[in-house]
Amino acid sequence: MSAIDEGIVREYFEQNGFLVRQVRKYQVSARKKTGDEEIDLLVYNPAWQRGSRKPDFFLFSNELPQVRRAMIAVKGWHTGVFTPNMLKSSPEIFRFLADNVLKEATRFFPAADANEAGDDLTKILVLPSLPTQEPFRSQSVAMLKERGVDAIISFRSMLLDLIEKTEINRNYGKSDTLQVIRILKNYDLLKDAQMELPTERATVTTRKPKA
Repeated sequence: MSAIDEGIVREYFEQNGFLVRQVRKYQVSARKKTGDEEIDLLVYNPAWQRGSRKPDFFLFSNELPQVRRAMIAVKGWHTGVFTPNMLKSSPEIFRFLADNVLKEATRFFPAADANEAGDDLTKILVLPSLPTQEPFRSQSVAMLKERGVDAIISFRSMLLDLIEKTEINRNYGKSDTLQVIRILKNYDLLKDAQMELPTERATVTTRKPKA
């Protein structure tokens, strides 16, 4: 996972009012990861209200108020689609769901939460995309749920949200991600999501009356 991938996820959650914690600052390649090293980001929602329902599986910004605390695995494989075959052949996708990892994740949250069962810890997978055609899309969703993933977020939905919220007349000097988005918008290389929605045009066919 590159720093830019994690930066996008961090900015997305911070822009939506979450506190974000990065557990580690280094990469692991020569050995097997420990439990805490399988965690990419932890997020906590201080505005969460007790009694809220569980968030939907497809997690968009309007669903985020339902998330109290979450453990996030970021898979920035931007040229890939998470098809059923990929999920079957890539067990590393699900390593963040192991019991020892979940135990480590719970330990990082406030002491007031540590005494609870931890069933409100949402396991979120950030991915590039799912198949668009059926039955492959439904099969991928079913496999993710069966393995214990509570919710997924696509990079596309996060980027669209950040693009919409980034203002051209603000200097985001403390965020490289937002500053790059701001510069691209300033030079008309990016447009707000609502400006990119396709317009529906009525097709009118004119026929000459028969003689």
